Amino acid sequence: MSRIGKLPITLPAKVEVSVSPDNTVTVKGPKGSLSQKIDPDIAVNTEDGVLTVTRPTEQKRHRALHGLYRALINNMVLGVSTGYVREMEVVGVGYRVENTGNLVTFTLGYSHPVIFYIPEEIKVTTAMEKGSAPLIRLEGIDKELLGQVCAKIRSFRKPEPYKGKGIMFKGEKIRRKAGKTAGGKK
Repeated sequence: MSRIGKLPITLPAKVEVSVSPDNTVTVKGPKGSLSQKIDPDIAVNTEDGVLTVTRPTEQKRHRALHGLYRALINNMVLGVSTGYVREMEVVGVGYRVENTGNLVTFTLGYSHPVIFYIPEEIKVTTAMEKGSAPLIRLEGIDKELLGQVCAKIRSFRKPEPYKGKGIMFKGEKIRRKAGKTAGGKK
């Protein structure tokens, strides 16, 4: 049995799960609604506020899909009930970030500002306080979309190991490298 797939999902209050005939799982909660199409071989059952995902056989493909769909449904349940938050820091001298609605402008040491539009499903706020790195706070109910947006933002200026500059998650530790040493040929 899959260690992840066999775990039951406890549904919080005010969260409803429905499975349509074409195997689309829809989760509705206080923060919104999410849906995910799942493989027809995988069965989703709801009883007494507990959701279980089952597979028909022990084939390698069914074992892989079992854990996958259980994790995706669990992420949807957590998203519509509590939501997800990611915080990112922009570290570097002269690096700035500001937003107007969902349009975010980055100043990252390039000859031009980087302008990025955040999807409507995600709420973005930026903060620039004196003495600390500019902060980007992203909130949403879809964990997959939130992760993709964070990865795209991080790709604008990845953290580098020599000076530790770049866009990184809050609290992330960057492995630092020693720079060149002074000394020549003898």
